[in-house]
This record gives sequence, structure tokens and C-alpha cells, in this order.
Amino acid sequence: MKSRFLPTLLLASLLHGCVGPRLISFPYDPGGRSLNSPYTESNPKIAGRYIVFISDRRGSQDVYLYDTVTRYLLELPGLNAIDMVAESPAVSENGRFIVFTGNREGQSDIYFYDRDTRQLRNLTQTLKADVRNPSISADGNIIAFQSSEAGQWDIVFLQPLWATLEPTEPPLIKLF
Repeated sequence: MKSRFLPTLLLASLLHGCVGPRLISFPYDPGGRSLNSPYTESNPKIAGRYIVFISDRRGSQDVYLYDTVTRYLLELPGLNAIDMVAESPAVSENGRFIVFTGNREGQSDIYFYDRDTRQLRNLTQTLKADVRNPSISADGNIIAFQSSEAGQWDIVFLQPLWATLEPTEPPLIKLF
């Protein structure tokens, strides 16, 4: 009887750590100054210590960035616009670069925001196609998204020249 008890106890203690996922909760703020609020939050993406998401807390679909270490929303001056509906955000691992789909007057484009320079840039302004679902590499050097340019949804990669933020047409590379 004793010989059965020890292996059963050992197995039970090992399985105790396999109970399931651990929920991590973030503060709720009725004033909308934290990650969770009484407003709609959607499309959350995590990279490193940052969570980027869309919320309607200012009356339009805007992009928000939350720092999980400091537990504060970060300011994004110059990113959100009253005349644009934002969706599908993504953030680089260091939190510097944010990409998202923005829709203005029925035209969807991929936008890039640099937190250091506080500049917002339309990366697909000259592309005559619908675009959606952008993502950004951890280091912020490559952006992938879907484009309907060929009459179907293809995955397209963009490697912009970050050294200059002057208006230039970024090169597009299509994978087959």
C-alpha cells in the first residue's frame, strides 16, 4: 500500500502545475485611462511588454498602446484622426512602431506610426487595391499585410527605408 501512495503523490504534485492557463488581469478604469474600460476594446496584439488594441472610448475606432510593465496607456500624439476608422493594429517588440489598417472615405490603407518621431505615414497610398491585416516584425524592419491588387488576397511584404521619412513610394515585394 505504501509503495502505491508515493508514486501517486508524486504524479499528483507534477500534474498540479498543469491545471490550465493562468489569467492575468489588468485594471479596470471607468474613465477609460487603463487597458480595460466600459468601452469596446478589440483586436488586441501583444509584442514584448506592449499591448496594442482598438477602442471606441473617444467616440471613434482609435489605436491605443498599453505598457504591461508600467500598467499605463501610452500617449500616441498625431496617430488617431477623427476622419479615420482604425482596425487590425500591430506593434514592434520595443513598442516604437505601430502599423494598422485605416479606412478613410471607403479607402483602406496601411499606416505606420513612429512613437519616437510622432509621425504617421500612409504606406499604401499609391497602391490601387484594398489592404488589410498588417503585422510588423519584432525589430520593425518588415511589414506584412494582405493586398487585393491581383484580384485575390495575396500576402505582401514591405521593407521601408526608415532612415528617411520623406514622402517616397515604398518598395513592395510579393511572395508567390
